[in-house]
Amino acid sequence: MAASDEAGGPDESDVPVVPDAIEGPGEASGLAGLFGEAGGEGVGLDFNALLEQATQVQQQMAEIQERAAQTVVEGVAGGGVVKVTVTAAMDFQSISISPDAVDPDDVEMLQDLVLAALHDAVDQVQELQSGALGGVDMGGLGGLLGQ
Repeated sequence: MAASDEAGGPDESDVPVVPDAIEGPGEASGLAGLFGEAGGEGVGLDFNALLEQATQVQQQMAEIQERAAQTVVEGVAGGGVVKVTVTAAMDFQSISISPDAVDPDDVEMLQDLVLAALHDAVDQVQELQSGALGGVDMGGLGGLLGQ
């Protein structure tokens, strides 16, 4: 059990200390803005600031998801003989195969073309998603999530 002083309050060793390395001196933004004054009593997590940041991130993510559902990309293979249409939300909408790509004696080639078109479409979606998520302001939380 932790030591207490004579008044029954917490000893200084019981109080968490927020290092200055989280934010520069005098800055109260990002992760450091979520904490009270550094050192001593009164240090704690500012849940209102945390909730506000989480709400902002949630709103940004909803906007990104809405745009993703409306953004359509087309993956192609074989010079355009196979096309795959998909939204950035990974909702596959159609596959188009030119009659030129259909050879009953070489079904494997057609399978490879369809797979290549799918890969092309997914690569395009991933590029869009990484660009869109780069715009999300994670505030001080980004470092906690490894970003």
